[in-house]
Amino acid sequence: MLTRCSATDLLQSLVGIPSQSGDEAAAATWLADWMSANGFEAGVDDAGNAVGRRGRGLNHIALLGHIDTFPGDLPVRQEADWLYGRGAVDAKGPLCAFAAAAALVEVAPDWQISVVGAVQEECATSQGARHLLASWPAPSCCVIGEPGGWQRITLGYKGRLLADVRWTAPLAHSAGMARLPAEQAVDAWNAVAAHCDAFNADRPAGFDRLEPSLRHIATRDQGAYGAVELSMGFRLPLGVAPAEVADAVRGVVAETLASRGATAAESPVAQMAFSGHEVAFRADKNTRLVRAFLKGIREQGGQPKFVAKSGTSDMNVVGPGWSVPILAYGPGDSALDHTPAERINLAEYWQAIEVLVSALNAMQETIT
Repeated sequence: MLTRCSATDLLQSLVGIPSQSGDEAAAATWLADWMSANGFEAGVDDAGNAVGRRGRGLNHIALLGHIDTFPGDLPVRQEADWLYGRGAVDAKGPLCAFAAAAALVEVAPDWQISVVGAVQEECATSQGARHLLASWPAPSCCVIGEPGGWQRITLGYKGRLLADVRWTAPLAHSAGMARLPAEQAVDAWNAVAAHCDAFNADRPAGFDRLEPSLRHIATRDQGAYGAVELSMGFRLPLGVAPAEVADAVRGVVAETLASRGATAAESPVAQMAFSGHEVAFRADKNTRLVRAFLKGIREQGGQPKFVAKSGTSDMNVVGPGWSVPILAYGPGDSALDHTPAERINLAEYWQAIEVLVSALNAMQETIT
């Protein structure tokens, strides 16, 4: 019987295995072995996902977490009731809560519960989730493993677009009138930010806004010219396609740079590459799955809340593709994602496991 102590050992062990995107094999193999030893049929699939199943019934609850982490080698340590380490929150905490809860639940004859530690969620390819979408029949329902706090249910994630822009521009004397390459980079970013501000002018704050971020900016001298690198990210609201934003960014940057060149012949021409295309997604909250989680949270003395997040997750991939009841759930403070202070409260981790056990039991009683 899995205990609170052994559930903590599961999490601490998995956090201790580095699994940056693209290098998840050791962690996936370890998790599959753990699941095999705890009542699952388990292995590593063709995409590199750790996959464990309990039961073989037609009704299927998919618990989809991700096993890859953001870069950064953080020492794994426990201080009082806190576990520190890369992935403790994002998202090995939710993934291990899935595995622990699924190990504790008695699976009914007409049911199956799967736990997936998917690969490459953090690097904007979602290779693991896309493999499931292409190779699995749609489950009865799906829970995405992402931190949100044990009392919160996440129903939506914004879309995403990444833009990498490069150009070469002539250098000029700093006392002259021409804009230097570094200044052109700032001008281009400011113009893109102003475009987003104009788009958002009549939109309420939060999930409905187009949010830009400056991810990288650099220049280097190349003789009489300067090379510029500019990388931007965009979080997209519902109803706004990545291609639409890409076209707008392309036009804004091109227009800005055309007005900044030393002469018409020397005006910089940008090379632009776009990636990470994901549309925004919001799930229905009037489902049996949501009600099962509301029940589980209340049974633990919590006050459930619904949230929609400005980030992007594997929900954006499988939500539209499977079209089944779906939500995201998991312990941990998402404000600590990707930070040097990433840590999870172990008491909250165990509360989330108990919520999941209750929700899984409730789902088996309601869906036929």
